[in-house]
Amino acid sequence: MSLMKSLVCAEPGRFELSERPRPAAKPGHVRVRIGHIGICGTDYHIYGGHQPFLAYPRVMGHELSGHATEATADGRIAAGDLVVINPYLTCGTCRACRKGKPNCCENIAVLGVHTDGGMCEEIVVPEANVYPATGLSEKAAAMVEFLAIGAHGVRRGGVSSGSSALIVGAGPIGIGAALFAAIEGAEVTLRDTSASRLELARKVLPEARFELVSEAAPEVYDTVFDATGNIHAMNAGLQYLGHGGAYVLLSVVKGDLNFADPEFHKRETTLFASRNALKADFDHVMAQMRNGRVPVDALATHETSFEDAVANLPLWAEDRGTLIKAIIRV
Repeated sequence: MSLMKSLVCAEPGRFELSERPRPAAKPGHVRVRIGHIGICGTDYHIYGGHQPFLAYPRVMGHELSGHATEATADGRIAAGDLVVINPYLTCGTCRACRKGKPNCCENIAVLGVHTDGGMCEEIVVPEANVYPATGLSEKAAAMVEFLAIGAHGVRRGGVSSGSSALIVGAGPIGIGAALFAAIEGAEVTLRDTSASRLELARKVLPEARFELVSEAAPEVYDTVFDATGNIHAMNAGLQYLGHGGAYVLLSVVKGDLNFADPEFHKRETTLFASRNALKADFDHVMAQMRNGRVPVDALATHETSFEDAVANLPLWAEDRGTLIKAIIRV
């Protein structure tokens, strides 16, 4: 049996390089030789043991780019083409899938979370989950997935040119939402508790406004996005929303949403949950990368080799305030 190198989180706090069997071919699937991998906040949580229903050992990795080693049956992709992998494996038959919303499939499985992912040399995935990344670098292609989450939220919120948008939480997802709100022509403000995170975001969006969380009376905005991952911040976000506005929740956390109904009603608030992304969002991100509107180098603040990732990922998990996106080269 042929073996390949894989990065495995054997248990919380133990991340190691090991050899595993190469995946077997499957009908309707395509084999991809992984080139670059973005490290997500979910990966840090898995390493830290904060995913209570996750089965260890787990090959993490869902922000993936690489080269197809064979053509797809529909002719979209030829052997050798650079591709982006959509990591959301869906059933295709549930209510959400039938409505064209596979991003919230009732039976969704995410590579690297519910099943082994792409921190390895090769992966076999459904053809429908592989998108051509023509004109992009491998590194840029590995960042498409996390940016697509922010782009999807911006599309959900109906952000338009000349409107005002507040993004609360200047982590990678929040920065992605801010970037794509700006691309839509909105006046963007990023708000966070960390001055260092705001300084990182400033390098991506120098034209935006930046605010530290304070006790000052908040301004109000046409669209507010929460990307904090904090239920208290999510409950407090309504205060920033102007009348007739939309509140978009990018964060998914345990806890209950609690809004004062008079405040919610008097604004005639539109409340959106935003989960994962659709192919249209992946395509939109790649198009904006090709036309130079996504500052790839400013987003990719850290990079490591496959072998050095064993030492670096645990360090970055402890100090995520100094990075936006770390990339592993396979």
